[in-house]
Amino acid sequence: MARIAVIGAGTGAMAAAARLAVAGNKVTVYERSAGYGGSVGRHEHEGFVFDTGPGLLHLPAVQRDLFVKTGKESLEQCVTLTQVDPAGRHLFADGTAVSLPNASRAGVASALDAALGAGAGERWTGFLERARDAWDRSRRPLLEEPLRADHQVLGRDPYPALRQRRLLRTQQAATVAEIGAWELADARLAALLDGYALSYGLDPRTAPASAALLPYMEQTFGSWYVLGGMRELARAVYERCVARRVEFVFGAEVVRVVEKDGRAAGVELTGGEVAEADRVVLGVRPHAGLVPGGQVWGADDMPVRADSVPGRFVVLLSLRGAREADAVHRTVVHSADGAAEQEAVFGGRVAAHPTVTVLRPDDPATRPDGAHEAVTLTATVAPQGPVDWTDPAVRQRFADALVERAGAAVPGLRERILHTEVRTPAETEAETGAEGGAVPPPALAGAQGAYLHPGNLTRLPGLYLAGGWSHPGGGLAHAGMSGTLVAGLVVEGDGFRGSR
Repeated sequence: MARIAVIGAGTGAMAAAARLAVAGNKVTVYERSAGYGGSVGRHEHEGFVFDTGPGLLHLPAVQRDLFVKTGKESLEQCVTLTQVDPAGRHLFADGTAVSLPNASRAGVASALDAALGAGAGERWTGFLERARDAWDRSRRPLLEEPLRADHQVLGRDPYPALRQRRLLRTQQAATVAEIGAWELADARLAALLDGYALSYGLDPRTAPASAALLPYMEQTFGSWYVLGGMRELARAVYERCVARRVEFVFGAEVVRVVEKDGRAAGVELTGGEVAEADRVVLGVRPHAGLVPGGQVWGADDMPVRADSVPGRFVVLLSLRGAREADAVHRTVVHSADGAAEQEAVFGGRVAAHPTVTVLRPDDPATRPDGAHEAVTLTATVAPQGPVDWTDPAVRQRFADALVERAGAAVPGLRERILHTEVRTPAETEAETGAEGGAVPPPALAGAQGAYLHPGNLTRLPGLYLAGGWSHPGGGLAHAGMSGTLVAGLVVEGDGFRGSR
């Protein structure tokens, strides 16, 4: 029985902890905050309940596998999953609106044709077919295997872009923005694709074409909601860990990974206490002083992205008045000037016309009674630092902008507000320790590997990386996959190449 110390109680780290405990290891999780879940948080106010992190689940197979492999009760026996249909309503700058059905490619094509004009559905379907090819080419090495030593092979973009005759020469789309302009050939379809990238914290102007995997995954595997809020999923994972005898130590900040004889040998807590371990799993973003030598991978091992990683600005609204019967769970109000928004978000400024995602779950657990409603507004924004999100005036102006834009999705929104709670990258940084309150995006192939994350196996023997800041990146599904990969590496050894 090996002693394993896990740093952080995010969902990816807990997934690794549960799997390692089932394999017969003694696992202890050290978490700096007072509770579990990491970015999958919850806010409650006078009977209203809100998710402060992810609001939907897009690849439930990852969580289903975790529960199958770690106990008798399935995921559905621990939480109630419901498909969100329609998957989302999109409001574009020209006033066009379209509701896209959940996990129905034919239905999406029909809806786009009806809303945007004949041919729109065919162009989007053709794009998704190419995205499926990219999925088939990259799924295993990108998502289901530890990052290979020759990860440079993932530097090639798997998206089979159409050849375009432009400026007297043949070109192929290399970025999300170029796919929108060259292949989708409709400003609204381009905004739809840009919105997917932006929601994951990716700049459409520079994100590789392989980001086509993101709408493909959502529209193929569907959008799911957990009754009671996504925090219920974190609770279920935590309880599975406890049932497998994982020990949690909350309010315990790890300041250093202890090295002995050239390998990880435990963790040092604030105050100098050292907890010895045979292996250490780092489930938080590495920072200066935490890891011996300051790095978990070599300076030449991974390329450096040129763009910054943004955060999220969230407005939680307690509303008087019942949710109308035909209300849509998720509405995306697209920016009136997408180019200016992208320039602001990735240039360290506040966007004047942000894209706003409006979540209105039809869930009695989120409201005090049927005469009220809990609504969450989210926008991708520049991180804390370039923008001072602690400035009350900046916070208020941007919150007002989000409410104003969200009024297009929620009738009489401003007049219905009883209470407003604002959460910015400053709060994210304080609660999770992520520099600038940045939210890690999923890993992508292409761009010479610039959108990959550090591998789960580090240069320091006995130290492993799990969670959104490691391979294969951020998001509930990807973080869960990282936990699977770390458990495989610990149990089966460094030669583990993923489950088959």
